[in-house]
Amino acid sequence: MVHDGAVIDPAEWTATARTGSMRIDDLVDPGRVLDLFASGSTIVLQSLHRWWPPLARFCQELELGIGHHVQVNAYLTPAGAAGLSPHHDTHDVFVMQVTGSKHWLVREPMVAAPLGRHRSNHSEAAHQPVIDEMDLGAGDSLYLPRGYIHSATAQEAVSLHLTIGILATTAHDVLRQLVDRAAEVPSFRRTLPTGVACQGEVGERVVKELIGELIDWLATVDEHDVADELRGRFWTRRRPLLEGQLLELTALDDLDDRSVVRRRPTVTCLLSAGPGELEVVLGDRRLHLPAGLTEAVQLLVDGEPHAVAELSDRLDGTSRLVLVRRLMREGVLLRVEPGGGDGP
Repeated sequence: MVHDGAVIDPAEWTATARTGSMRIDDLVDPGRVLDLFASGSTIVLQSLHRWWPPLARFCQELELGIGHHVQVNAYLTPAGAAGLSPHHDTHDVFVMQVTGSKHWLVREPMVAAPLGRHRSNHSEAAHQPVIDEMDLGAGDSLYLPRGYIHSATAQEAVSLHLTIGILATTAHDVLRQLVDRAAEVPSFRRTLPTGVACQGEVGERVVKELIGELIDWLATVDEHDVADELRGRFWTRRRPLLEGQLLELTALDDLDDRSVVRRRPTVTCLLSAGPGELEVVLGDRRLHLPAGLTEAVQLLVDGEPHAVAELSDRLDGTSRLVLVRRLMREGVLLRVEPGGGDGP
């Protein structure tokens, strides 16, 4: 919760409780939250993309469209109250006004394209020149590139808006990735000579030599490998949406050749066939299957409904059920009812 630009100590709106043998020290106290809201405090709902299925699906589709990770927070502000003090974010933001209205001030950046290390100084940020101001009403949206200082105040009624944060992969991330790769080169792990920290000319010489070695090594790096690693991190660090998965697991033993399955609409998978192996890249992990299953898996994950019996020209009865059950356990497939709906 936030009041007049300052974050409220959670101790003021949480309580202690027990659940089983576990002690919970930060259980939200609804009464205290409502009292603070009535006195002008903003309720901030963090990471709604993790908890509310409609926003989770929206963020997943947006991630696939832009190739960067996405998060969503919600801000519920009483009439006439202010939220956070003037500040910048280290990620791009799309503001989406849901209800009510807010008056926004946008100021010049203090840091161009800031990274996580570039924290806001609220007092200095408030003195940056204003470059734009506007009122956002329900249905309006505003794009704020990272670094642009902003603040907002609710108007005559309660305001609710979403901030969609784009957690972009940056050039600096790629450079860090290259430095991590350099750690596998023994010469880059060597101890520096004595005198580096005490004798300026020694330190300058050593640094110059290392820069030259780094330039030579970078010329040997395979850009395809680095790009593949970058792509793999994006695809395997995305939260899977597995609604109804427990029910699917309870029905695994009921599968037979007449069962119809299809790929979950909320599950993305990349197939990569290598020597003797098929790699299936999911949102949070990788599956490794025999390469001989490539055609069968390609059929099953094409997004269309398929009866298990359709695999009969590729796999025997036992093998095709084993494959379908494995992909269902991993959340890739789900059953389809005869009428076309998902089951059960």
